[in-house]
Amino acid sequence: MQLPIFTDVLAARDVIRPYLLRTPSLRYPLLDKLLDAKVYVKHENHLPTGAFKVRGGIHLVSQLDDETKRRGVLAVSSGNHGQSIAYASHLFGVKATVVMFGIPNPIKREAIESWGAHVIAHGKNSGEARIFGEHLTAEHGYRNISACDEPELIAGVGTCTVEVIEDVPDVDMIFVPIGGGSSASGACLAVEGMKPSVEVIGVGAKRAPASYLTWKHLARTEAEVEPTIAEGLAVNEPFMLPQQILWERLNDFLMVDDQQLQNAVRHFLEKVRTLVEPAGAAALAGALSIPDRVRGKTIVLIASGANISPEHLKRCLE
Repeated sequence: MQLPIFTDVLAARDVIRPYLLRTPSLRYPLLDKLLDAKVYVKHENHLPTGAFKVRGGIHLVSQLDDETKRRGVLAVSSGNHGQSIAYASHLFGVKATVVMFGIPNPIKREAIESWGAHVIAHGKNSGEARIFGEHLTAEHGYRNISACDEPELIAGVGTCTVEVIEDVPDVDMIFVPIGGGSSASGACLAVEGMKPSVEVIGVGAKRAPASYLTWKHLARTEAEVEPTIAEGLAVNEPFMLPQQILWERLNDFLMVDDQQLQNAVRHFLEKVRTLVEPAGAAALAGALSIPDRVRGKTIVLIASGANISPEHLKRCLE
């Protein structure tokens, strides 16, 4: 599978522009005070699905041929990738099936179904759901759309960081949540093509270390996922296409625990007046974990998603 490059990100921007409004990068003095830095939030939580992944979904689904659209597509997802494919499939008249694993977030499941996709809950983790999805694909002839191992998805989500660098030209550091790594790898492509001096800092969940360990060891490493409030970061199998980009360009990969994620959700509510899910708050949690490195810098936090369940929100506020 060919790695995407910066020109692919620029081409993706032209494809998705008619379908998505540009999300703002906004400054918040209370975050400046909290981090002793100049802090912007990139509001991907304002996108129609409440998460960044829809950029990649629209880019990929828009380019499917008529026969593939007729057969339909399948996605395996904890929620936001499924929403992305459901939304894009709704736009372009494609039948979509989404396999959700673990205990599906009810907010995300309801949203996926609202765009006309069929949801099947199967498997305790992403690996079990992936195998089940492969069986369905073979049986029905679906186009199986990986959550991250798709060049079109990475190029599509990389458009987020193109907007960041255009809107915040003095940015020093960009903090990006990492589950499978599509957003962070897209950010790396954009930074390499526009402003290589910018540091891209990935932030993952300590209870789901597969992506971090694969990045650290430069080799595919699977790891069990412990129960975590951040289902958007909970992968037990790494995605190797984005990893190849992260190995070359990611400046650092921080790991945060559930308490740090919950605190970050609360900070977003109190200081930004915006709702994010725990995975979407990972960028802030990561920045808070390295105060000496961010002090005095201009940083951008990617608020990657807003799809939090009432139960998880209650836990964060407690």
